Amino acid sequence: QVQLVESGGGLVQAGGSLRLSCAASGSGFFSVNVMNWYRQAPGKQRELVAAIRRGGSPNYADSVKGRFTISRDNVKNTVDLQMNTLKPADTAVYYCNVVGRTWSGGPELDYWGQGTQVTVSS
Repeated sequence: QVQLVESGGGLVQAGGSLRLSCAASGSGFFSVNVMNWYRQAPGKQRELVAAIRRGGSPNYADSVKGRFTISRDNVKNTVDLQMNTLKPADTAVYYCNVVGRTWSGGPELDYWGQGTQVTVSS
């Protein structure tokens, strides 16, 4: 069984930076396709913040372009989100999401982390 563990959230002032990390624990992945970061603010729907496919270019929500950078390590199957110039509007719970297989020939499934709180004060 695979669990995703996020770290790096916290409280930061507007204009500051945080780096989120996500790693798999347990049996790990056989292969990973896309790795994403989502966020959900109170009273709002979960939204895709950044995505990166294996061998592909990253994609970002318009609201974070130029401020956030997603990166992945294909050996360790980890994904990070560097967040710069943070705004109060970035306050949310951030979730790591991985689409991958845990064994050769197995189905490609969605895996989610438990979420990490990011709070940006004005």
